[in-house]
Amino acid sequence: MRALRIDPDTTVTGLALPPADAHSVIRELVGSPDAVDQATYHQRAVMHIHGTGRQDGLPQNLAAWALASAWRRTALYPLAGPIVVTGRTTTGDLSALDDYLVQHTQAVAQTVRDALAEWRDRPPASNEAAIRELLAYAARDIASRR
Repeated sequence: MRALRIDPDTTVTGLALPPADAHSVIRELVGSPDAVDQATYHQRAVMHIHGTGRQDGLPQNLAAWALASAWRRTALYPLAGPIVVTGRTTTGDLSALDDYLVQHTQAVAQTVRDALAEWRDRPPASNEAAIRELLAYAARDIASRR
């Protein structure tokens, strides 16, 4: 089953999950043997998130946050740690991630990488300005790949 892993450093890695044991492999990939939250920010995708990542001090995952926020069209709560994105059927079962959502993920991650690199030389005026900028870029990436 085709999936992607988004790491806090904005790296996106393609995965081939075994359909029969996808959930246990996902737990391993996000580093949470006990608690993996499943969040649906897009009707055809599921983000698998470390259940206690924020409390455990895992690094923020800006690329996954920007993607989820763009899909929901609003700034969401912070996401932390590595996140696996799979497809979702209309009945809510896990499935392979489709090409459009792969493109969304890769484009938003690249945009976040580019913004972070630019901010080293030209920091945003405030955290709020940074959030608005990332959300605008991510929304543009999603809209251009519908």
